[in-house]
Amino acid sequence: MYIEDKDLASIQEVRNLIRTAKKAQKELAQWNQEQIDTLVKVVTKACYDKREYLAKLAAQETGFGRWEDKVLKNALASQGVYEEIKHQRTVGILSEDAKTGLTEVAVPVGVIAGLIPSTNPTSTVIYKALLALKTGNSIIFSPHPNALKSIEATVEIIQEAAKSVGCPPGAVSSIHRVSIPATNELMRHKDTNLILATGGTAMVRAAYSSGTPAIGVGPGNGPAYIESTADISHAVQQILDSKTFDNGVICASEQSVIVEESNKEAVIAEFKRQGAYFVPAEDAKKLGAFVIQPNGMMNPKMVGKPAPLIGEMAGISVPADARVLIAEETGVGKGHPFSLEKLGPVLGFYTVKDWEEASDLANRILNNEGAGHTFAIHSQNQDIIREFSLRTPVSRLLVNTGSALGGVGATTALFPSFTLGCGAIGGSSTSDNISPMNLINIRRIASGQRNLADLRKTENQVVEVVKELKSESSFSDEALIETLVAKVLEKLT
Repeated sequence: MYIEDKDLASIQEVRNLIRTAKKAQKELAQWNQEQIDTLVKVVTKACYDKREYLAKLAAQETGFGRWEDKVLKNALASQGVYEEIKHQRTVGILSEDAKTGLTEVAVPVGVIAGLIPSTNPTSTVIYKALLALKTGNSIIFSPHPNALKSIEATVEIIQEAAKSVGCPPGAVSSIHRVSIPATNELMRHKDTNLILATGGTAMVRAAYSSGTPAIGVGPGNGPAYIESTADISHAVQQILDSKTFDNGVICASEQSVIVEESNKEAVIAEFKRQGAYFVPAEDAKKLGAFVIQPNGMMNPKMVGKPAPLIGEMAGISVPADARVLIAEETGVGKGHPFSLEKLGPVLGFYTVKDWEEASDLANRILNNEGAGHTFAIHSQNQDIIREFSLRTPVSRLLVNTGSALGGVGATTALFPSFTLGCGAIGGSSTSDNISPMNLINIRRIASGQRNLADLRKTENQVVEVVKELKSESSFSDEALIETLVAKVLEKLT
């Protein structure tokens, strides 16, 4: 395949960045916890101080979302993350247990490739840089081309702050000549040790097929279920605040609402009272055809746009003050556009008979798209909440809170994260909200506690116990014997 000169230049740039990053990481690996924590603190402050500037830059460059909300995302990615990790041990000896003879030592993974989306560019760079530096790793960012300027500006702020405390050059860097060959070179290079991928399905799949260990995330398509015992006013408020936050570009945000026949009318009335617009059936056809393209992909033109503008682009009349567009939906998958992910203030609306039907529907939606990601339930019935926690194929089940900020840990106790693992069911290597502990390996030093003679002695003791048990008629049940033997073995060891 012919490679253009500009692509060759971008590939060479990546190789140079990796060479410098590898050298920087070897130096960072020698830093102690106090030095690392000082570095992280300084970088956090620099990013937090520039949170508004970076938010406006990202909104202007990408055309996605609201800069006012991006300020909050930058604050969460910097100060919010810092508050969670500032006392966390991430380098050197993590723990020592004299009783068991087990010691755990943190080992940095090395050079990380950080793939950055256009939907949350500055906040994701801040977040990933802090995690990498906290764990003694270096990171090279591969920016989405539509957010290159804002990503580079964020990296420059981080670099200047890191330099002020002696961080080696190249510990945090970014590709300037962005191209697919450059990103592929970054992911596949022998000195890239881990890929941290946040973005579209194609990019994440490319990361996993690169041959380099990768942490990637799948698409979100989380339903929100308003169960019959829910506080309807609060549930609607949470959903609308969540779906309108940054105009719905956070992948954990709600994509559909499920209600019961018993509370449908009350829920609809409350949505209307709080500013949602229910799209008439004929207009819903036009809206669906605009939001989801004939190839089944989300229309990028609607991403992060306000509801009235989406209506205008779809060719339908929408009130100028509409916060969210809601369309009734009955099916899932192809031909049912409102059952799919929509990174904008548009929601599908389903009606079911009871919570069991709601559970089945939610699972169908998620298994079609969004498995392993996020689901929200609004309910006061703890038994039903527990049933959903056991049945729903997600990594984050959120209760009585908005999905967008709940999923990323802003309104919940989840780790504040802009990379949300979807587990094996969602094609991810982890189900975690990615934290520093996902970016280190742990070396375990184990002192001998038993020797071969002790093991053989224990085995002989167990054999004798079995003989005694079998000789007693009251213990003729083989299952009971096995249970007792297991308990004796546990006691002897």
